[in-house]
Amino acid sequence: MKVIADENIPCVEQAFASLGDVSLVSGRGMQPEQVRDADILLVRSVTRVDASLLEGSSVRFVASATIGFDHVDRDYLQQQKIGFATAPGSNATSAAEYVVSVLMVLSEQRGFELAGKTVGIIGCGNVGSRVRQKLSALGMNCRVNDPPLQAGGGHDDFVSLNEVLQADIVTVHVPLTKNAPHPTFHLVNEAFLDSLKPAAIFINTSRGAVADNRALDALLVRRNELSVVLDVWEDEPAISASLLQQVDLGTPHIAGYSYDGKLRGTEMIYRAVCDYFAKPVQWYAADELQRVASIDMRSREAGSTLAVARAAVLGAYDVRQDDARLRATLSLPAAERASAFDRLRKDYPVRREFTESTILLDEPAGELGELLSGLGFKVE
Repeated sequence: MKVIADENIPCVEQAFASLGDVSLVSGRGMQPEQVRDADILLVRSVTRVDASLLEGSSVRFVASATIGFDHVDRDYLQQQKIGFATAPGSNATSAAEYVVSVLMVLSEQRGFELAGKTVGIIGCGNVGSRVRQKLSALGMNCRVNDPPLQAGGGHDDFVSLNEVLQADIVTVHVPLTKNAPHPTFHLVNEAFLDSLKPAAIFINTSRGAVADNRALDALLVRRNELSVVLDVWEDEPAISASLLQQVDLGTPHIAGYSYDGKLRGTEMIYRAVCDYFAKPVQWYAADELQRVASIDMRSREAGSTLAVARAAVLGAYDVRQDDARLRATLSLPAAERASAFDRLRKDYPVRREFTESTILLDEPAGELGELLSGLGFKVE
């Protein structure tokens, strides 16, 4: 079989070598002639998969190493009897850790305690539920709004969108949809933004078009007391320079870019392909991952619990580094910024998840150990 794969899917050659010949191409610029004689097509969110790409091809299975699928015309695939799979939840832990890192940075910069703050979580699926767990461990009060999940039952503590908007922090974790009954395209519109309480924090790590970027840009001109963090943008990779200059933290769509999460995504689509074609599984992501060295924080335990937890979180992942890399692209000519955005994603440094770090403490069963464990660290 012939496999055409986005060159930015990690270890894709190693994983799919047993299934056939693997050719790597640019996901952003993928063309119909590149996939015409392929049996399997492996993409990420930067590739639009529809009739214009696949018409007349021999593709029998499409897999996206992403949690979302708004870039794929699933109706067309179904009509053509082409198999399809994604990697739901593969980067959920990484995205949740991104939110924790953001709040550790902002709480230090703005001088507030996280414990006791109210967080509105819009979307409580794979990512949102992990965000809720980690922020609850920090002593934050979480309010959840998720109409589709609420309609399906399983929880009894959902609140209205209006109640979420009264929170100190609002963070969005929804798929991008335009269809009823619960469209999310421009869910974050002018009315939404105007409803944010004074000095609120707004975070979007879902999809760029979930938030009306022009409305957000205009809002920040007149409400500079707000703190806004964007990992996703409309018109990626040609994002708004004006908006980037105004947000507190801006990153190039990498919230879910932990190495663990990316390899997890590769394994999930590899297993899906093996299952579809009845082939044995011969590659495992765990074989590619090395343990992170233990972090000795016994000398720091005398400090405040939050300060030590902040040091552990930012030691594992400091979102300010990604913000600085993206902000540096503003010095480039406008025509070069889009390609620079993509390069930041392609050449992203290895980032490991909290779960791969072991923190050494004198009293691992104490308050600090409980907090670090709640954030996902191993504590000994």
